[in-house]
Amino acid sequence: MDMKTTRTQNVFRILLAIFMVYAGFSHLTFNRIDFQAQVPDWLPLSKDLVVLLSGIVEMALGLGLALWKNQRARFGWALAFFFILVFPGNIAQYLDGKDAFGVLDSDGARLRRLFFQPVLIIWAIWSAGSWKLLKIKNKN
Repeated sequence: MDMKTTRTQNVFRILLAIFMVYAGFSHLTFNRIDFQAQVPDWLPLSKDLVVLLSGIVEMALGLGLALWKNQRARFGWALAFFFILVFPGNIAQYLDGKDAFGVLDSDGARLRRLFFQPVLIIWAIWSAGSWKLLKIKNKN
């Protein structure tokens, strides 16, 4: 189902998609150790496995958001849900005081990052025209 989006939404959707593919690739390669700092200690899985799997998911969501036109609204919702799922890791990183990426090296920096997560959620939903999908489902 193709949800019509504006040129501005499309630009922001493609930017987000590129960011997700890049972030996913970095999970698998050069930022792998830094991303492990975001995996909460209470999660009963290998931190490396979580980082690898989340990187693959990020790349798949980014590619789907960019390339699968008739499913972009669903990819917007899926990406928003993914951002919600990884948020406890960001909170754990803040609470545990774990540094990462050379910029998340203070409590203030880690706290400010938490406020960016809702922006990512809204960005995914808005840029993919995902709200329209809810309206269509509610009419049926």
